[in-house]
Amino acid sequence: MSVYDYKVKDAKGNMVDLSDYKGKVLLIVNTATGCGFTPQYEGLENLYKKYKEQGFEILDFPCNQFGNQAPGSDEEIVSFCQLKYNTSFKTFSKIEVNGENEIPLYTYLKSQKGGVMGSKIKWNFTKFLIDRDGNVVDRFAPTVTPEKIDGKIAALL
Repeated sequence: MSVYDYKVKDAKGNMVDLSDYKGKVLLIVNTATGCGFTPQYEGLENLYKKYKEQGFEILDFPCNQFGNQAPGSDEEIVSFCQLKYNTSFKTFSKIEVNGENEIPLYTYLKSQKGGVMGSKIKWNFTKFLIDRDGNVVDRFAPTVTPEKIDGKIAALL
């Protein structure tokens, strides 16, 4: 198994086969628009602009499971991120990352890299770094800013 074995819904409701991202370095992030970590969108966009031409992609998965911090519709979330943080990376449909309704992709990611709370996602802006072969190589807590993982991304590119 790898991340390429999963299909997810984008913010427009279209199914996306993650095998479309084969050969790219990915950063998969569960996000929220009303979270204390929301300003990390700026750092994420900076990383994306810096490395996208080298085969880097950010997959943004809004999640409303933590403190109801992503209450808007998929369309409202995309609009907020583009207007406030000028994001240009791909935003997917709102998901759950823990519990009985978590999407299979997150079940897989958590099985590969546990983290401080075991496999459970602690909060929004947990980040998973995926190499060009679809392997989960690292997991970063919400408190780890995008700037702090720049070097790890560069090393995989």
